[in-house]
Amino acid sequence: MAAVAGISFSSPRLVVTPWCWGRNYGGRRRMTAQCVAAKGERRKTTVRSKEGDSLEVCRVVNGMWQVSGSSWGQYSPPTAVDAMLRYADGGLSTFDMADICKPLIITPLPPFWIRVLNGMWQTSGGWGRIDRDAAVDAMLAYADAGLSTFDMADHYGPAEDLYGLFINKVRRERPPELLQEIKGLTKWVPPPVKMTRSYVEDNINRSRKRMDVAALDMLQFHWWDYSNPGYLDALKHITDLKEEGKIKTVALTNFDTDRLQIILENGIPIVSNQVQHSIVDMRPQRRMAELCQLTGVKLITYGTVMGGLLSEKFLDTNVSIPFAGPPLNTPSLQKYKRMVDAWGGWSLFQALLQTLKKVSVKHGVSIATVAVRYILNQTSVAGSMVGVRLGLSEHIKDTNAIFSLELDEEDMNSITEASSKGRNLMDIIGDCGDEYRA
Repeated sequence: MAAVAGISFSSPRLVVTPWCWGRNYGGRRRMTAQCVAAKGERRKTTVRSKEGDSLEVCRVVNGMWQVSGSSWGQYSPPTAVDAMLRYADGGLSTFDMADICKPLIITPLPPFWIRVLNGMWQTSGGWGRIDRDAAVDAMLAYADAGLSTFDMADHYGPAEDLYGLFINKVRRERPPELLQEIKGLTKWVPPPVKMTRSYVEDNINRSRKRMDVAALDMLQFHWWDYSNPGYLDALKHITDLKEEGKIKTVALTNFDTDRLQIILENGIPIVSNQVQHSIVDMRPQRRMAELCQLTGVKLITYGTVMGGLLSEKFLDTNVSIPFAGPPLNTPSLQKYKRMVDAWGGWSLFQALLQTLKKVSVKHGVSIATVAVRYILNQTSVAGSMVGVRLGLSEHIKDTNAIFSLELDEEDMNSITEASSKGRNLMDIIGDCGDEYRA
């Protein structure tokens, strides 16, 4: 007779069968909820303590550890309860759990989402002088055209200040309906110092003041050094500020898959992770997208047009010969040219551009439009960034064309084939964001 922690069993050992209550595993075959005993074998047993306390339980116990974290998939309370009922109806009426098996918090992306975001990295220097009034007018033009989501950061030069000027102009000069559609997403990229409540709150208040909003629509958090676990402290303070109404949604930027899982298992209500993702850089689809599918977290992508490299301007060019091709004269062009080199080099990149050109001609759109649409079609991608050089140039027509473009199976397959001819950047760089932590 077996004995565990002072409890004795009056029949052979219990079997604990795990099941992922209400999880969606993309069509994986479900277990049949039925308690079947061998001929002459009892379905239930009784556990007793030395003091005489007893409890009759089913000899096959439904283990509920699987609701404790993201590794088993997305947790849906109504679906889980229905699944428990089916098990009980099938005779599997004993459930095993613990106080530490806390269900994963699933925080859906708010319904305001515009799937193409206006990226404001270009205001931080290196793309040309920004005229404040011209930049605000350009932001208004984007919003009037339906492109009403702006992405910025605390360290993107005057980006947050420009948003504050812009949102006030909208309040004065546009109807309330447009004001409701406009969203400002910012990032906080702190140094690796101790993350106290006051330090976190002071920085969030600074962004709120610069953007002239009572609550940040979204705060996307970045952390430089995973060996310093202070990122969890910071995120817990950020979550508290969300509960107090100073932040509407909490998100990440450039976190890898392992750390995203740790953060979710710590109960942080993450809605999205902003990562580099393009036809050249498909790393988010290797591991991150699967975890996002299981947990409901979405991906926001940047570098999707590679600073302009994915365009007609660089088709049939050779940038390795001085003055033979367009200059790589912005930080983004230089950054993504390094990605091209890591992926497979300029000749292979030209073959990719040729493929994209054929698809773009077929649909009467630009190469950049095809490049963004392809990434928006990828698993768990909620939105993609298109950088805006406010007051210097604009791509409103091409950007809006993304929404009406439908790539067929032939288009998607041809682009996937061209992309797969390059190296797997996961093997060279690592997971999402690892390029910032080398």
